[in-house]
Amino acid sequence: QVQLVESGGGLVQAGGSLRLSCAASGRTRSVYAMGWFRRAPGKEREFVGSISWSGGLTYYSDSVQGRFTIARDNAKNAVYLQMNSLKPEDTAVYYCAAQFFSGSDFGSWGQGTQVTVAS
Repeated sequence: QVQLVESGGGLVQAGGSLRLSCAASGRTRSVYAMGWFRRAPGKEREFVGSISWSGGLTYYSDSVQGRFTIARDNAKNAVYLQMNSLKPEDTAVYYCAAQFFSGSDFGSWGQGTQVTVAS
């Protein structure tokens, strides 16, 4: 099992930046990739982006490409989501998640952190 704890959410003005952190503990050596997801009020959970744990290969959704950056620190068992040029539509609860095999579902999830972007 891998335990995940997100932090860094808050209230920011449109155009501003926030950096979310996700601390992983437990069997982190079993992690293949880490992902960030978000759920806005009244909407389905949305994939934001992911990073492979070993090679650092990243993927992003079209809605955040060019504005958000995912990075990892294997020594600290941490993953970060740098969010720039934030828009009101980025308002959501953001979750990090761990994937244990290529192509599999994300099997471990954090509790989420709220990001609110004011217009």
